[in-house]
Amino acid sequence: MKILVVGGAGYIGSHVVLDLLERKEEVTVYDNLSTGTEKNLFPEARFVKGDILDSGRLKKTLQAGFDAVFHFAALKAAGDSMTAIEKYCLNNISGTINLLNAACECGVPNFIFSSSAAIYGEPVYVPIDEKHPLEPVNVYGFTKLEIERLLPWYHRVKGLRYACLRYFNAAGFDTRGRITGLEKTVTNLLPVLMEVAAGMRPAVQVFGTDYPTRDGTGLRDYIHVTDLSDAHLKALDYIRANKQNLAVNLGSENGITVKEMLEAARRITGRPIPAEIVGRRPGDPAAVTASSAAAKQILSWEARHSDLETLVRTTWEAYKQYCR
Repeated sequence: MKILVVGGAGYIGSHVVLDLLERKEEVTVYDNLSTGTEKNLFPEARFVKGDILDSGRLKKTLQAGFDAVFHFAALKAAGDSMTAIEKYCLNNISGTINLLNAACECGVPNFIFSSSAAIYGEPVYVPIDEKHPLEPVNVYGFTKLEIERLLPWYHRVKGLRYACLRYFNAAGFDTRGRITGLEKTVTNLLPVLMEVAAGMRPAVQVFGTDYPTRDGTGLRDYIHVTDLSDAHLKALDYIRANKQNLAVNLGSENGITVKEMLEAARRITGRPIPAEIVGRRPGDPAAVTASSAAAKQILSWEARHSDLETLVRTTWEAYKQYCR
Protein backbone atom coordinates (compact mmCIF):
# COMPACT_ATOMS: atom_id res chain seq x y z
CA MET A 1 0.00 0.00 0.00
CA LYS A 2 0.96 3.62 -0.51
CA ILE A 3 0.46 5.52 2.73
CA LEU A 4 0.82 9.20 3.62
CA VAL A 5 1.72 9.86 7.27
CA VAL A 6 0.94 13.48 8.06
CA GLY A 7 3.00 14.51 11.08
CA GLY A 8 5.23 11.51 10.54
CA ALA A 9 8.35 13.21 11.96
CA GLY A 10 6.63 13.66 15.32
CA TYR A 11 6.52 11.48 18.40
CA ILE A 12 3.67 9.08 17.61
CA GLY A 13 3.82 9.49 13.82
CA SER A 14 7.46 8.39 13.60
CA HIS A 15 6.68 5.17 15.47
CA VAL A 16 3.85 4.41 13.05
CA VAL A 17 6.15 5.15 10.09
CA LEU A 18 8.69 2.60 11.34
CA ASP A 19 6.04 -0.08 11.77
CA LEU A 20 4.63 0.61 8.31
CA LEU A 21 8.10 0.36 6.80
CA GLU A 22 8.61 -2.96 8.57
CA ARG A 23 5.48 -4.19 6.79
CA LYS A 24 7.08 -3.12 3.50
CA GLU A 25 4.49 -0.43 2.84
CA GLU A 26 5.40 2.52 0.61
CA VAL A 27 5.45 5.46 3.01
CA THR A 28 5.56 9.21 2.48
CA VAL A 29 5.94 11.55 5.45
CA TYR A 30 4.35 15.01 5.25
CA ASP A 31 5.48 17.30 8.07
CA ASN A 32 6.30 20.96 8.62
CA LEU A 33 8.89 20.06 11.31
CA SER A 34 7.42 22.60 13.73
CA THR A 35 7.23 19.98 16.48
CA GLY A 36 8.66 16.96 14.68
CA THR A 37 12.36 16.50 14.08
CA GLU A 38 14.60 15.43 11.21
CA LYS A 39 16.09 12.82 13.57
CA ASN A 40 12.80 10.94 13.23
CA LEU A 41 12.90 10.80 9.43
CA PHE A 42 14.01 7.53 7.86
CA PRO A 43 15.62 7.11 4.43
CA GLU A 44 13.19 4.37 3.42
CA ALA A 45 10.30 6.86 3.54
CA ARG A 46 9.90 9.77 1.14
CA PHE A 47 9.70 13.14 2.89
CA VAL A 48 7.66 16.16 1.86
CA LYS A 49 8.08 19.29 3.96
CA GLY A 50 4.67 20.90 4.09
CA ASP A 51 1.94 22.30 6.30
CA ILE A 52 -1.67 21.16 6.51
CA LEU A 53 -2.70 24.80 6.16
CA ASP A 54 -1.18 24.73 2.67
CA SER A 55 -4.03 23.16 0.74
CA GLY A 56 -2.20 23.44 -2.58
CA ARG A 57 0.82 21.51 -1.34
CA LEU A 58 -1.42 18.89 0.25
CA LYS A 59 -3.29 18.39 -3.01
CA LYS A 60 -0.10 18.17 -5.03
CA THR A 61 1.31 15.58 -2.63
CA LEU A 62 -1.85 13.46 -2.57
CA GLN A 63 -2.14 13.47 -6.37
CA ALA A 64 0.59 10.80 -6.35
CA GLY A 65 -2.15 8.39 -5.25
CA PHE A 66 -2.44 6.87 -1.78
CA ASP A 67 -4.38 4.02 -0.21
CA ALA A 68 -4.55 5.66 3.21
CA VAL A 69 -3.73 8.80 5.19
CA PHE A 70 -2.66 8.77 8.84
CA HIS A 71 -3.19 12.17 10.48
CA PHE A 72 -0.97 13.15 13.44
CA ALA A 73 -0.40 16.83 12.66
CA ALA A 74 -2.30 18.41 15.55
CA LEU A 75 -1.31 20.91 18.18
CA LYS A 76 -1.89 19.03 21.42
CA ALA A 77 -1.06 20.98 24.61
CA ALA A 78 -4.36 21.26 26.49
CA GLY A 79 -3.26 24.22 28.62
CA ASP A 80 -1.84 26.13 25.67
CA SER A 81 -5.08 25.62 23.77
CA MET A 82 -6.94 27.67 26.38
CA THR A 83 -4.82 30.75 25.68
CA ALA A 84 -4.26 30.25 21.94
CA ILE A 85 -7.72 29.22 20.75
CA GLU A 86 -7.23 30.79 17.33
CA LYS A 87 -4.04 28.79 16.72
CA TYR A 88 -5.62 25.49 17.75
CA CYS A 89 -8.82 25.98 15.76
CA LEU A 90 -6.89 27.06 12.67
CA ASN A 91 -4.47 24.13 12.72
CA ASN A 92 -6.56 21.33 14.20
CA ILE A 93 -9.88 22.10 12.53
CA SER A 94 -9.15 24.13 9.40
CA GLY A 95 -5.94 22.20 8.68
CA THR A 96 -7.70 18.86 9.05
CA ILE A 97 -10.52 19.99 6.78
CA ASN A 98 -7.88 20.92 4.18
CA LEU A 99 -6.44 17.42 4.52
CA LEU A 100 -9.84 15.73 4.28
CA ASN A 101 -10.79 17.77 1.21
CA ALA A 102 -7.51 17.01 -0.54
CA ALA A 103 -7.74 13.32 0.34
CA CYS A 104 -11.27 13.05 -1.02
CA GLU A 105 -10.46 15.04 -4.16
CA CYS A 106 -7.51 12.74 -4.85
CA GLY A 107 -9.49 9.56 -4.22
CA VAL A 108 -7.88 8.38 -0.98
CA PRO A 109 -10.27 5.76 0.47
CA ASN A 110 -9.02 5.41 4.09
CA PHE A 111 -8.34 7.96 6.82
CA ILE A 112 -6.86 7.18 10.26
CA PHE A 113 -7.44 10.01 12.71
CA SER A 114 -5.36 10.58 15.83
CA SER A 115 -8.06 11.55 18.33
CA SER A 116 -7.90 11.90 22.10
CA ALA A 117 -9.57 10.99 25.37
CA ALA A 118 -9.77 14.77 25.83
CA ILE A 119 -13.07 14.61 23.92
CA TYR A 120 -14.68 13.10 27.05
CA GLY A 121 -13.80 15.91 29.44
CA GLU A 122 -14.26 15.40 33.17
CA PRO A 123 -14.93 11.72 33.88
CA VAL A 124 -18.52 11.01 34.87
CA TYR A 125 -17.47 7.43 35.58
CA VAL A 126 -14.35 5.30 35.23
CA PRO A 127 -13.16 3.38 33.41
CA ILE A 128 -14.19 5.60 30.50
CA ASP A 129 -15.71 3.71 27.57
CA GLU A 130 -16.91 4.92 24.17
CA LYS A 131 -20.43 5.59 25.54
CA HIS A 132 -19.14 8.18 28.01
CA PRO A 133 -20.57 11.71 27.51
CA LEU A 134 -18.55 13.89 25.14
CA GLU A 135 -17.96 17.16 27.00
CA PRO A 136 -14.42 18.45 26.40
CA VAL A 137 -13.14 20.96 28.95
CA ASN A 138 -10.39 22.51 26.81
CA VAL A 139 -10.06 23.80 23.27
CA TYR A 140 -7.74 20.96 22.30
CA GLY A 141 -10.39 18.37 23.15
CA PHE A 142 -13.04 20.46 21.40
CA THR A 143 -11.01 20.50 18.16
CA LYS A 144 -10.64 16.71 18.23
CA LEU A 145 -14.34 16.24 18.83
CA GLU A 146 -15.28 18.58 15.99
CA ILE A 147 -13.28 16.44 13.55
CA GLU A 148 -14.88 13.28 14.92
CA ARG A 149 -18.26 14.89 14.22
CA LEU A 150 -17.22 15.81 10.68
CA LEU A 151 -15.88 12.41 9.66
CA PRO A 152 -19.28 10.62 9.42
CA TRP A 153 -20.39 13.33 6.98
CA TYR A 154 -17.30 12.84 4.84
CA HIS A 155 -18.13 9.15 4.83
CA ARG A 156 -21.78 9.76 3.92
CA VAL A 157 -21.09 12.34 1.22
CA LYS A 158 -17.66 11.30 -0.12
CA GLY A 159 -17.43 7.63 0.85
CA LEU A 160 -14.31 8.14 2.97
CA ARG A 161 -13.71 5.30 5.42
CA TYR A 162 -12.20 6.35 8.74
CA ALA A 163 -10.96 5.23 12.13
CA CYS A 164 -10.88 7.53 15.18
CA LEU A 165 -8.40 6.34 17.78
CA ARG A 166 -8.93 7.99 21.16
CA TYR A 167 -5.67 7.92 23.11
CA PHE A 168 -5.36 8.34 26.81
CA ASN A 169 -1.78 9.26 27.88
CA ALA A 170 0.76 8.30 25.23
CA ALA A 171 4.17 7.53 26.73
CA GLY A 172 7.35 5.51 26.24
CA PHE A 173 9.65 5.18 23.23
CA ASP A 174 10.29 2.49 20.64
CA THR A 175 11.01 -0.75 22.52
CA ARG A 176 13.96 -1.46 20.20
CA GLY A 177 15.53 1.98 20.60
CA ARG A 178 15.22 2.97 16.95
CA ILE A 179 13.66 6.40 17.64
CA THR A 180 15.67 8.96 19.60
CA GLY A 181 14.35 12.32 18.42
CA LEU A 182 12.70 14.10 21.35
CA GLU A 183 9.64 16.31 21.37
CA LYS A 184 10.61 19.96 21.28
CA THR A 185 8.21 21.11 23.99
CA VAL A 186 6.97 18.63 26.59
CA THR A 187 4.22 19.01 29.18
CA ASN A 188 3.36 15.39 30.01
CA LEU A 189 4.62 13.84 33.23
CA LEU A 190 7.02 11.15 32.00
CA PRO A 191 9.06 13.29 29.55
CA VAL A 192 9.19 16.05 32.17
CA LEU A 193 10.65 13.54 34.64
CA MET A 194 13.20 12.49 32.04
CA GLU A 195 14.17 16.11 31.38
CA VAL A 196 14.81 16.56 35.09
CA ALA A 197 16.82 13.32 35.22
CA ALA A 198 18.88 14.44 32.22
CA GLY A 199 19.58 17.88 33.71
CA MET A 200 17.44 19.69 31.15
CA ARG A 201 15.20 21.26 33.82
CA PRO A 202 15.71 21.68 37.58
CA ALA A 203 12.69 19.94 39.11
CA VAL A 204 9.26 18.46 38.51
CA GLN A 205 6.10 19.83 40.08
CA VAL A 206 3.65 17.44 41.72
CA PHE A 207 0.19 18.98 41.57
CA GLY A 208 -1.61 17.82 44.69
CA THR A 209 -1.02 15.00 47.15
CA ASP A 210 -4.48 14.86 48.73
CA TYR A 211 -6.49 13.10 46.02
CA PRO A 212 -8.61 10.05 46.95
CA THR A 213 -6.13 7.67 45.29
CA ARG A 214 -3.85 5.00 46.75
CA ASP A 215 -1.04 7.49 47.49
CA GLY A 216 -2.81 10.85 47.26
CA THR A 217 -1.44 11.85 43.84
CA GLY A 218 -3.36 11.93 40.56
CA LEU A 219 -3.81 8.64 38.72
CA ARG A 220 -3.77 8.34 34.92
CA ASP A 221 -3.93 5.65 32.25
CA TYR A 222 -0.67 5.49 30.25
CA ILE A 223 -0.44 3.74 26.89
CA HIS A 224 2.93 2.86 25.36
CA VAL A 225 3.56 4.41 21.96
CA THR A 226 4.52 0.99 20.54
CA ASP A 227 1.07 -0.29 21.51
CA LEU A 228 -0.50 2.80 19.96
CA SER A 229 1.33 2.19 16.70
CA ASP A 230 0.17 -1.42 16.61
CA ALA A 231 -3.43 -0.24 17.05
CA HIS A 232 -3.11 2.17 14.12
CA LEU A 233 -2.02 -0.57 11.76
CA LYS A 234 -4.75 -2.88 13.00
CA ALA A 235 -7.32 -0.10 12.54
CA LEU A 236 -6.27 0.43 8.92
CA ASP A 237 -6.48 -3.29 8.23
CA TYR A 238 -9.93 -3.42 9.86
CA ILE A 239 -11.58 -0.60 7.93
CA ARG A 240 -10.11 -1.85 4.64
CA ALA A 241 -11.18 -5.46 5.18
CA ASN A 242 -14.60 -4.80 6.71
CA LYS A 243 -15.57 -1.58 4.86
CA GLN A 244 -16.64 -0.18 8.23
CA ASN A 245 -15.73 2.90 10.22
CA LEU A 246 -14.32 2.77 13.72
CA ALA A 247 -14.04 4.86 16.90
CA VAL A 248 -12.32 3.22 19.88
CA ASN A 249 -10.39 4.05 23.04
CA LEU A 250 -6.75 3.10 23.37
CA GLY A 251 -5.54 2.77 26.94
CA SER A 252 -3.84 0.25 29.17
CA GLU A 253 -6.85 0.04 31.54
CA ASN A 254 -4.38 0.34 34.43
CA GLY A 255 -3.77 3.54 36.34
CA ILE A 256 -0.36 4.83 37.43
CA THR A 257 -0.07 7.60 40.02
CA VAL A 258 2.28 10.55 39.82
CA LYS A 259 4.19 9.28 42.84
CA GLU A 260 4.57 5.80 41.33
CA MET A 261 5.89 7.28 38.10
CA LEU A 262 8.29 9.54 40.00
CA GLU A 263 9.66 6.71 42.15
CA ALA A 264 10.10 4.42 39.12
CA ALA A 265 11.90 7.20 37.25
CA ARG A 266 14.31 7.73 40.15
CA ARG A 267 15.01 4.01 40.42
CA ILE A 268 15.48 3.33 36.70
CA THR A 269 17.54 6.42 35.90
CA GLY A 270 19.55 6.39 39.11
CA ARG A 271 19.03 10.16 39.32
CA PRO A 272 17.55 12.05 42.30
CA ILE A 273 14.86 13.92 40.26
CA PRO A 274 13.93 16.77 42.63
CA ALA A 275 10.17 17.22 43.05
CA GLU A 276 8.25 20.27 44.29
CA ILE A 277 4.86 19.62 45.88
CA VAL A 278 2.35 22.28 44.85
CA GLY A 279 -1.42 22.65 44.98
CA ARG A 280 -3.91 20.92 42.73
CA ARG A 281 -4.47 22.33 39.27
CA PRO A 282 -8.06 23.50 38.70
CA GLY A 283 -10.09 20.88 36.86
CA ASP A 284 -7.66 17.98 37.35
CA PRO A 285 -9.68 14.83 38.18
CA ALA A 286 -8.34 12.43 40.79
CA ALA A 287 -8.30 9.37 38.53
CA VAL A 288 -8.82 8.66 34.84
CA THR A 289 -8.64 5.16 33.38
CA ALA A 290 -9.81 3.73 30.08
CA SER A 291 -11.90 0.84 28.98
CA SER A 292 -10.30 -0.60 25.86
CA ALA A 293 -12.74 -3.48 25.59
CA ALA A 294 -13.99 -2.34 22.19
CA ALA A 295 -10.47 -2.20 20.71
CA LYS A 296 -9.76 -5.66 22.11
CA GLN A 297 -12.94 -7.10 20.65
CA ILE A 298 -12.95 -5.36 17.27
CA LEU A 299 -9.22 -5.17 16.51
CA SER A 300 -7.90 -8.11 18.57
CA TRP A 301 -5.56 -5.53 20.09
CA GLU A 302 -4.10 -5.31 23.56
CA ALA A 303 -1.59 -3.13 25.36
CA ARG A 304 1.48 -5.37 25.67
CA HIS A 305 4.17 -2.80 26.51
CA SER A 306 2.31 -0.38 28.78
CA ASP A 307 3.57 -1.53 32.17
CA LEU A 308 5.32 1.05 34.35
CA GLU A 309 8.79 -0.49 33.95
CA THR A 310 8.70 -0.51 30.13
CA LEU A 311 7.24 2.98 29.90
CA VAL A 312 10.01 4.51 32.02
CA ARG A 313 12.90 2.36 30.76
CA THR A 314 12.26 2.99 27.06
CA THR A 315 11.82 6.72 27.64
CA TRP A 316 15.09 6.94 29.58
CA GLU A 317 16.89 5.08 26.78
CA ALA A 318 15.89 7.94 24.46
CA TYR A 319 16.69 10.73 26.94
CA LYS A 320 19.90 9.59 28.59
CA GLN A 321 22.02 10.47 25.57
CA TYR A 322 21.07 14.11 26.22
CA CYS A 323 22.31 14.17 29.83
CA ARG A 324 24.02 17.39 30.86
